[in-house]
Amino acid sequence: MDVVLIEGFAGLVWLLYLAMLVLAVVALVMAALFRDDAYRAAGKQNKGFWLIILGVTVAVNLLVPMLFLQLAGLVATIVFFVDVRPALRQMGGGGGWGRRRGGSSSDGPYGPYNGGR
Repeated sequence: MDVVLIEGFAGLVWLLYLAMLVLAVVALVMAALFRDDAYRAAGKQNKGFWLIILGVTVAVNLLVPMLFLQLAGLVATIVFFVDVRPALRQMGGGGGWGRRRGGSSSDGPYGPYNGGR
């Protein structure tokens, strides 16, 4: 029974490492897709800074199995997703998936909502 529990825990830890790697890669790709001037307009660090930070995070997740460094990279990834990416999207800096193009806030999935007229 102890062996099964240990194997299950090891599998869970491996999934967490994989999730951190996937998040870091997605953040790196998104950071690369936004224009450099959007970073300046949003008042965030420049594009090169975020590409280096997120690139190092991906490299650490792939090459250095040290939990402390991986957690530091996870913090940087979360900061990008929670703070930087929304500011860049607000500036209209290109990049990002699922962006709405045009339309208004009253648009529904099939076009503008006209109040039942």
